[in-house]
Amino acid sequence: MKSKFVLKAMALILVGAGLVFGGYWLGTQKNMDGTVTSTTAASEKIDPKTGRKILYWHDPMVPGNKFDKPGKSPFMDMQLVPVYADEGVDDGGVKISPSLQQNLGIRFASVRREEVHDAFEVVGTTQFDESASEVVQSRVTGYIDKLYARSPQQRIKRGEAIASIFVPDWIAPQEEYLALKRGGNTELAAAARQRMRAMSIPDSLINQADRTGQSQQHYTLTSPVTGVITELSVRDGAMVAPGMSIAKVAGLSKVWLVAEVPEALTNSVRSGMTVEATFSGDANRKYSGKVREILPGISTATRTLQARLELDNRDGSLTPGMLMRIRLNTDKSVSRLLVPSEAVIASGKQSIVLVAGENNSMQPVLVTTGRDIGTDTEILSGLSEGQKVVASGQFLIDSEASLKAVLPKFAGNSKTIQPAASPVYRSIGIVEKVTPKALTLSHKPIPELEWDAMTMDFNKSRPDVFSEIKAGQEVEFSFRENDDGYLLESVKPAGGKQ
Repeated sequence: MKSKFVLKAMALILVGAGLVFGGYWLGTQKNMDGTVTSTTAASEKIDPKTGRKILYWHDPMVPGNKFDKPGKSPFMDMQLVPVYADEGVDDGGVKISPSLQQNLGIRFASVRREEVHDAFEVVGTTQFDESASEVVQSRVTGYIDKLYARSPQQRIKRGEAIASIFVPDWIAPQEEYLALKRGGNTELAAAARQRMRAMSIPDSLINQADRTGQSQQHYTLTSPVTGVITELSVRDGAMVAPGMSIAKVAGLSKVWLVAEVPEALTNSVRSGMTVEATFSGDANRKYSGKVREILPGISTATRTLQARLELDNRDGSLTPGMLMRIRLNTDKSVSRLLVPSEAVIASGKQSIVLVAGENNSMQPVLVTTGRDIGTDTEILSGLSEGQKVVASGQFLIDSEASLKAVLPKFAGNSKTIQPAASPVYRSIGIVEKVTPKALTLSHKPIPELEWDAMTMDFNKSRPDVFSEIKAGQEVEFSFRENDDGYLLESVKPAGGKQ
């Protein structure tokens, strides 16, 4: 009897243990299945209402911040809005339909790599070419009988008279020569002619005495080059002596252009480099030349090095003191990544390029720019060869928008960029506060913008508009989006009540 009771007890214990183990096993499997399902659902982030895949949630007012789950925005009194994967835009990008691209005149360009010559631009001023200047001197003692050049900076042509000198010491040798010649003594006449040459009497003056039979008392000094009289040392009646400078004439067939090269570029400039110079007052006036020499020393005031350039000026269009822009080109070419300069959106602290992606999307990319080469800009980082970038149509981007928020003008759930005239939205709300610049309204949900009910500021176009609206009123209002936020179009009491 006792043995039967023991056997029954053992059987019950074994059955209980089996039930416990089976329940544990089933629970484990259930939990594992539930975990997998939960993980899959969490990783996919499927919207249960629409069945669309969600990339993340964000606040349309502050689109640069992303959240991995829905909830209330920490910035505004509203719920976070989902961003779906099938919109084809991530990280703040925008999507533009082909028809809208055509209407807006959006044009694309390819990022390309080219072998280009290094070039940089500096400024400089023109000067007289001192190597082409000529000094007109007196070789004898005499008096200025007549001064043809009246003042410095006077233009003069080659062979044109500068001054006439009366030379008393030349009269007696000429009279002696003419007397010997008339007497028929050729040998003595030849000796007298040689003495006149030794006294620096020009052959032209001796030949004139031969032709006229009279001694020549005046000697005319002429300009040896075509140019400008930079110095004039005498006046009418002044006495001159041998070696005395009468005038200095600077030629204009070539001019010097002294360029101010920044200290950081001193190693990039060398003698013999070709240059292109443009007159700052007329971009169509271009001149070519080369670097003549590098002047020693750096200016302590401007921290620049002076390079002396030589420009061809045979047409005489250049005069000293002209301000010119100078482009210096190096002989060695360098491979560089280039985009059209109009494709780069510069905000002052950083540069942005819109890169074309799949499904007509456009993605803002932060780039590092280098030198401007003609109509192109060098890209040091951020892009790769072959990518397509937006080259025109950047007027859609608000130049004063915060690029850190990645183009908040286009943020939100809209799949396409709205035309320049933004749509008007309407709602009803309670006036919380009235200021000269804005109305603070607690408005109802706005389905067009996927906004929940919240309290926010709406800007006024002028301080004196909507003067009849008071705090606490229920109003019907309309607004549109602009560069500074949301601008009120109309505000009136709800139901026509005052």
